[in-house]
Formats: sequence, structure tokens, C-alpha cells
Amino acid sequence: MTAVDPRGVDRRSFLRGLAASGSLLVGAQLGTGSLLSAQSLTGGGARPGEPLQPSIWLAIAEDGGVRIWAHRSEMGTGIRTSLPMVVADELGCDWDKVTLEQAVGDVRYGSQNTDGSRSVRQFYQGMREAGAAARMLLEQAAANTWNVDASQCHAREHAVHGPDGKRLGFGELVAAARELSPPKKDDLTFRKPDELRYVGKENVRFYDLDDVLTGAAKFGADVRPEGMVFAAIWRTPVLGGWVESFDATAARQVPGVIDVVQLDEFEGPPAFQPLGGIAVIARNTHAAMRGRDALEVDWKGGDDADFATKAFRDEMRATAAKKGKVVREAGDVDGAMQAAAAKHDALYTVPFLAHAQMEPLTAVAKFEDGKCECWAPTQNPQAALATVAQALRISPKDVTVNVTLLGGGFGRKSKPDYVAEAAVLAKKLGKPVRVQWTREDDMRFDYYHSCAAVRVEAGLGEDGMPVAWLQRSVFPPIGLTFSPRASMPSTGELGMGFTDIPYPIENLRCEAGPAQAKTRIGWMRSVHHVQHAFAECSFVDELAHKAGVDPVAYLDKLIGAPRHVDMSGVEYPNQGEPLERYPVDTGRLKRVLQHVVEKSGWGRELPKGRGLGVAAHRSFLGYVAVVVEVDVQKDGTVRIPRVDIGIDAGTVINPDRVRAQLEGAAAFGAGIAMLGEVTFEDGQVVQGNYDTFRVPRLTEAPQDVRAYILPSDEPPCGVGETGTPPMAPAICNAIFAATGKRIRDLPVKNHDLSWS
Repeated sequence: MTAVDPRGVDRRSFLRGLAASGSLLVGAQLGTGSLLSAQSLTGGGARPGEPLQPSIWLAIAEDGGVRIWAHRSEMGTGIRTSLPMVVADELGCDWDKVTLEQAVGDVRYGSQNTDGSRSVRQFYQGMREAGAAARMLLEQAAANTWNVDASQCHAREHAVHGPDGKRLGFGELVAAARELSPPKKDDLTFRKPDELRYVGKENVRFYDLDDVLTGAAKFGADVRPEGMVFAAIWRTPVLGGWVESFDATAARQVPGVIDVVQLDEFEGPPAFQPLGGIAVIARNTHAAMRGRDALEVDWKGGDDADFATKAFRDEMRATAAKKGKVVREAGDVDGAMQAAAAKHDALYTVPFLAHAQMEPLTAVAKFEDGKCECWAPTQNPQAALATVAQALRISPKDVTVNVTLLGGGFGRKSKPDYVAEAAVLAKKLGKPVRVQWTREDDMRFDYYHSCAAVRVEAGLGEDGMPVAWLQRSVFPPIGLTFSPRASMPSTGELGMGFTDIPYPIENLRCEAGPAQAKTRIGWMRSVHHVQHAFAECSFVDELAHKAGVDPVAYLDKLIGAPRHVDMSGVEYPNQGEPLERYPVDTGRLKRVLQHVVEKSGWGRELPKGRGLGVAAHRSFLGYVAVVVEVDVQKDGTVRIPRVDIGIDAGTVINPDRVRAQLEGAAAFGAGIAMLGEVTFEDGQVVQGNYDTFRVPRLTEAPQDVRAYILPSDEPPCGVGETGTPPMAPAICNAIFAATGKRIRDLPVKNHDLSWS
């Protein structure tokens, strides 16, 4: 392999090297519930000089070095550190003797799609099994060497310790351990909590930190296979448009331009297909982009060229005012509404949003002898592999996808259209190609977060508490990207903070309405929890003020007594987890709310123009509460001097990374609330860079973020996306407390908040 691999060597070449060095390779195959046998990889029993390979997760060399394969993508969350920490802890090795290897796309690793806040939840137990199996092999090898029972041998601090002070380093035991059969899953034993050195502790350094800080880290644009050329692609500004004709004369005259190649337009629903267009090939990115700018293109937008944001948002508002499809119902909502002492209703809207990750999309591909090798900052290497195979019309077994570090993702990089672009061009040109997107490409050809309208109505009793609750959600579903006929949200989309409303309201109805947007829709950090949390948490604050009750007291009373919400009769996927293991637990929601409120100093006196807002929300199986303090200046400028945010995420592996995710969620959520907005005119995205699609600057981001992790022995829950949803409603609730002006339509920047 001539290209630069993310860590200097890939899994395949490393396995070839193991045969020469003699190493122990052990671990667990996730999703099967059993350890792989050596025969599954070697085709026979382990022989002298060959590695024992029960699976593909963990290797111990005869010099004592430990390698752990990270199969999820690193984009700043620390997952490349956190999951290997679990393996290392169960094994008993020293962290400074661990080398991490980034896994290529391969179904044998289980799911590699690093989104949905699933990594720890899905792989925590499997990583424990991998480490425990390796530890037990080493302990048994030591026991055989010393002729004692294995129960007298204990692996810790990179060695196995036995009776009478006996000690053998891990490397010294590899040869003997190769002769043993791995333990069965049912025979595995795990370390007790007080024996752990890394899991749940503060002493583990982010594995890639030094490389990131010094510039040595390998991101997508750092890959340089020999003979590589660069490509910038002109794409039709309207989804589904096409090129009538083009003149590349001026483009070919740009110094450094090598060729101009037309790509086929996609057919059918866009899915993850390359969008097509015209690729300018050059010796460097600057020349490729200058050449692209010099193209003269005659293009047509077709039926989608009439798409405009304002009209679409008005259409959704109108749909939200009509009866929709009932997706959850209890009691007699209509009767209770009629008998209520008072009513209150509100309509909330959220605009289209771009992912706007720091690193623009890029991918490198090489096509030789009917096989394709790709390098990309992808969140989903297996989807990239399948998409490339389909685009090239070759077998998936003839595609290799290497994963680099990601400079941000937020869900955009799990959609591998850009990887397929590089692969198609590599096949056409017969040489390695790097496709480089610009910031404007990222903004204008994204898979956007759904624009949404959510209407909520409550019938109120004499005490101001709801006796009836009706909510209706309208947004273009993600399914539109894969089927042009899709218009109704899926069960999974509605299960994101909508059908799982936690309040014990006897008369409750949730409805959904249709919407179809003429653009690609995709998942973005927190997905549909964004609009549902904004609407529901804002509405509760409105009810509290209408009742003349403190918002925290009102919310606490509305959540009610600790209980598991009865979801019977509701289509509710629960992130694919059984409700018995991950119930909708209002006790955990109350607990995190009370903790954050206490830490925030809720109720403290503030000067004019300042206010506190609160919100609490369950998402991705975790529970988050947030109190935001805003400072609204006389000219309407909003500053966020302080955020108190807490999470109950169940069992926590890496507290430092959890706090970092909460801090990042505060900034990301503030961007959604205050600034984020994508608009369409004539079928085209108006925004093109950070000057028009704003992200928070230092003065606009939360200044003092205080993050709290509640101790819990519950199973691991989501973290990466869980902190974002309550930020927007808490900010808007705080703005109301400071100014008396209620924000129901995001972003805040579109509203006049000036006061005197």
C-alpha cells in the first residue's frame, strides 16, 4: 500500500506482520454472543510462530506491546479512546503500552456507524468480553507455567502475578497462551468496580491529543498516495437538475488543470449517490477550484426549481393547524379540552439546518485491477464500502475503506456520497484521486436537518396544570432522501421526543402531518429531538408563566412522581433497546433536573436584561437538564454568560469526554437557537459559508459552562447528542424571563429583542 494510513499501518498489513513477529490476538465478536475461535481467522489451530487469532479486536506482542482496534470513527468525541479503555481495564494492561489501530470497514466488527450516540451503549459489554478473554488466557498460561490453579494468578499492571511473588510480563506469556483455547463466553469473569484503573476515572489521556495539537494527526486531506490528482466538482445548484451543456475552454487554461470530466447525474432518489456534475482535475486543490470557477455551464433545475423556504414554512404551519395522523392517544382529549377551565396553544418552528462541521468533505480513492481502495473521514465505513461498490458496479469484497480522523461530523459524514465521487473519478481516470469539497459545497449540498412546525395545545385545570394535551408535529422525513413518495415521519423519527412525552397527562393525543421538501434530508446531531424538545419545553415554560408558578416548580410537578412511563399501545422503537432495560424513567429526569437547578442557583436575583431559563429532556436514552442565564443588552444583542448542564448517562466510561460533549452541546445548541438557518430560493440554498450560515463566535458562545455527571449504575446511555435538545428552549425561556418576549420561531437572530 503506497498511501499514508491513519496510524501508519492498516489491519491487513498488521496481521501479515504478526505472522513474522509472533503475537497473541484475542477478543470478542460483537453481535454473535460468542468468542471467535482461532480457526475462524487462520483456517486451523495456532502453530508455533503464528499468532493466535480468536478475533480481530486485541493483539499482544511478545515484546509486551498491546494493540487494540478501534472500529468506530473519531471526530472529537473520544470514542477511539473510550472503548479501548474498557478492553485495557479488563485486560489489566498499562495504557502507555497500548497502541490503537483504526479498523477498516468490515462487517466483522459489528456496526461501525458512529452516530446515534450508540457506541458505548452497543459495545461496552463486548469490549469487556474482549479484555476479559485475553486476561484469562494469560492467567491460565501463567498458571500452567507455575503449576498452580488459575485462581491464584491475577493480571494487573501489564503482568500476571502469582503466589510467592511470582511475576511474568504479558509478553513473556504470549507463546504459552497461543497454545490455549479461548474461554467460552459463559465462563468469562469481569473485574469488580474497585479493581478498575481507567473506566470511570479521570486519569486517561485522550489518545490522539498530542498528534492533534502538534499537527501530526492524519485527517482526510492528509492522505497522499503516489500519483494522486485533485478534483473539484461543479454540481447542479438545484437537486435533481441537470447539465444541458458546458464549455471548459477557460477551465483548461488554468495553470495546473489536467482534465475536465463530466459525471453522470444520479437516478431515482438521491440516497447516498454522487450528485453528478462536472469535475475539474488538477495537480493541486487551488488549481482544481479555480478551474471549476472558470467553467461555463448551461443547466436546468426542473420541477424542483420552484422550492422556496418561506412558502414551505407557511405550508407546514397550515398543516400543523389541521388534524393529523394519531400516533399516540390516551383518554378523551376533545372532551377534556371542552371542559377545561382555560386553554393555551402555541406553534413553534425550526428552520432547515446545515451540519457545518469544521472539516469540509474530502475523500481519496484508488482503482486498480478491478479493486478500489478509499481513504476518508467517514462516520460509516461500511455504508461507504457498499455505496462505492454500487457506484462502480463491483463486489463489496473488492472495496477497502480506510478511516482517517474526522474534523467534525455531526452526522454529515455518515452519508458517503463524497466517497463515491472519489471512487468514480479514480476508475474513470485510472489514477488516485482526491475529491475536495469547499465550505460552500458543504453548505449547499448537505443533507439538511428537517425544517419543522410543532403545534401544542393544552386544556388547563383551575390550578393551571394540563388536564388535556394535544401536540402535532410536521416535518419532511429523512425517508424522502431514499423514497420520493415519503411524506410522513417514521415511527423512529416520532419516537425522538414526541411520542415519548413523559408527563402523566390523562388525556393525551400526539398527531403527525405530512410534508415534502425538495432537498436531501438527513440526520444531524440530536435529529428530531431538536424541534420536539424546543416545542415541548418552551410550551411548559409558557404554561408555568400563565399559571403564575415558578417554571422549575411547575416542571417538577408536571413530570410527576418517579415512574416508568407506560408506552403500551405506542409504536416506540426506543433506539432499538427493550423498554425493560431502558424504560422512560421520570425519576431520572427529576433527579437530573433537581441537581442542575440546585447547582445553578435558581432564583438568584439578576439585573434588568438578565434571565434564567430551564429545560429537561430525555434523548438517546439519557437524561439532561439545563439552566441557561442570558444577558439581553438594550440593542437586543444576546449573550450567554453561564450554562449549568447535567446528565444521567448511566454507566460512564470516560468522564472527561462526557463533560466535553456537554460543553460542546451547549455551544452547538446555542448555535441552533441563536443563529442557525438554511433558506432556499428558486430551489437553491442561499447560504454559502460561515458569514451567512452563522455558528457562534467566542462572544456568542456560552461563556461559563458548568457540566455535571450524575453517578449511576444504570446501563450506558447516549451522550454525544443528548445535551443538545434542551439548550434552545432553555435559552428562549431565559430570554422571556429577561425581556418578556417569547420566541417561538428559531433562530433568535430574526427577532427584535431590544429594550429600554
